[in-house]
Amino acid sequence: MQLSRTLLMACAMLLSANACANELPPIKPVAYVDLPRFMGNWYVIATIPTRFEKAAYNALEVYTLKPDGDVATSFHFRDGSFDGERKEIHSTGIVKQGTGNAVWGVQVFWPLKAQYIVAYLKDDYSQVIVARDARDYVWVMARTPTISQADHDALLAKVKAMGYPMDRIRKVPQQPSRTE
Repeated sequence: MQLSRTLLMACAMLLSANACANELPPIKPVAYVDLPRFMGNWYVIATIPTRFEKAAYNALEVYTLKPDGDVATSFHFRDGSFDGERKEIHSTGIVKQGTGNAVWGVQVFWPLKAQYIVAYLKDDYSQVIVARDARDYVWVMARTPTISQADHDALLAKVKAMGYPMDRIRKVPQQPSRTE
């Protein structure tokens, strides 16, 4: 009986913590993503990084559409410096039906899927912001390893407007001549 009460209290506290974390409204995805056009290389320009990418240099996300409609993803980067060890992480993006292809569940480790929301996509598919309702991670990416300061500032203004803590944003070092 004591275990059940403890478990119930823990669940109540967890639900309460989640409610507090979700005071902001859900991130609004873009209306539609043309998946074939979205595929290819995306250079990470700025991020609130996961633990895997805290010291990433020359970070590059590559998307490949699979025959079943899922998206094969591979994340390449140098760890700690431009000469650091090259690392790679593979995952699968599972497109959520009825979202205009703008919301995915990204699975790095089975059975867990991380939320992936295309929150901003430039009309010419040259820049994107990938967000999460929890505001714990965000990725500002472009088709080129560098973007103008004006574009950088405009994209970060969009991230700020979504309710992200700007003090956690990390500009990802990109050295175009050394990008892989």
